[in-house]
Amino acid sequence: MIRTTVPTSVRKSAALVGVAGLLVLAGCSGTADAEDQSTDSGTDTSTESTDSGASTSGDYTDGTYTADGSYQTPETVEKISVTLTVADGLVTEVEVTGDPQARESEQYQGQFIDGISDEVVGKSLDEIEVSRVAGSSLTSGGFNEAVESIKEQAAA
Repeated sequence: MIRTTVPTSVRKSAALVGVAGLLVLAGCSGTADAEDQSTDSGTDTSTESTDSGASTSGDYTDGTYTADGSYQTPETVEKISVTLTVADGLVTEVEVTGDPQARESEQYQGQFIDGISDEVVGKSLDEIEVSRVAGSSLTSGGFNEAVESIKEQAAA
């Protein structure tokens, strides 16, 4: 048997480089990634949206608008209905209703519906685009689709 010995200084250097690499990668990880690595059907427990409650676009007519959005799950195509009330370019009220086709979709849509108000009320209509809300990331796709339609409806 042939045995080679790596000098201690090389082993220590390699270990330090490895630890430094892990620290750099950990620093790149967002809190959403660090909080919940278990994603079921592409979901996560964090929320993301653009926060700018003070800015207004002025490009939208005040009113209440409704649009539908859809998104693909591993099992089905799900649909949601979104109603936004807009005043001075800001969202003042949001209502989301769904008709889930799968049991798992019912759970995620419910979580999304419970958490969406905190993410969009008081924010500029121009800046609303959510990616994850209360554990649901797929429902966000349907919501964003509906918001785009509402922007077209509300455009002055």
